[in-house]
Amino acid sequence: MTTGRLITLARYPVKSLGGEELAEARVDARGLEHDRAWAAYTVDGFIGSGKRTRRFRPVDGLLQWTAAMADDAPVVTGPDGRSWRADTPEAAAALSASCGEPLRLAPEGTVPHHDDAPVHVLTTASVRALAERVGAPLDPRRFRANLLLDLDETPGSPTPWPEDDWLGLTLTVGEVVLRLTAPMTRCVMVNAAQPGIVDDARVLRSLGDRGARLGLMADVVVPGVVRRGDRVAIR
Repeated sequence: MTTGRLITLARYPVKSLGGEELAEARVDARGLEHDRAWAAYTVDGFIGSGKRTRRFRPVDGLLQWTAAMADDAPVVTGPDGRSWRADTPEAAAALSASCGEPLRLAPEGTVPHHDDAPVHVLTTASVRALAERVGAPLDPRRFRANLLLDLDETPGSPTPWPEDDWLGLTLTVGEVVLRLTAPMTRCVMVNAAQPGIVDDARVLRSLGDRGARLGLMADVVVPGVVRRGDRVAIR
């Protein structure tokens, strides 16, 4: 069994915008409450993102914005510090002007906003291992994980990429139990600038021999509440 502590708990109320760190969060089958609950949609119906897939289309500038939940809708804040409720036309107009193309903000419908799994897990050990390859410190916020874990020191640990050994195992944190299902495959979004983080093409390139994999995806087995500082166990 591997043990540690949850040191950062984060959600992203609007897909591909900056998010918010939390002291606690409720987790259900969909993931953290309100995580990726909204998205910026292009005129042709794609979800604005940092990559191109059958659901997503790259939209430059989204990461310069942030979102935080307020009552029943996110509040989005632009690079100039001005804020709007996401469910107002003023928010869509400001985001469109900032990103240079028409966008609308909308809650999730029949097409899911998450990439491939409800929860994204990452360890500080893997962030350090990648930073050594890059040759510079890396801010974990760059990787947009929901749960950032700091593992306990034991003889022979931590391995450089501890998550590699966890596929199929369960992660217990607070009241919640997660099934660790698959590696998280990264895209150019990890290189991109965001508030307080500079653009750095070395980040994704340094994951080349790992198939761009860093961290894990997880499904929710037992829902409940998690809190920053909770003990974690992987078994």
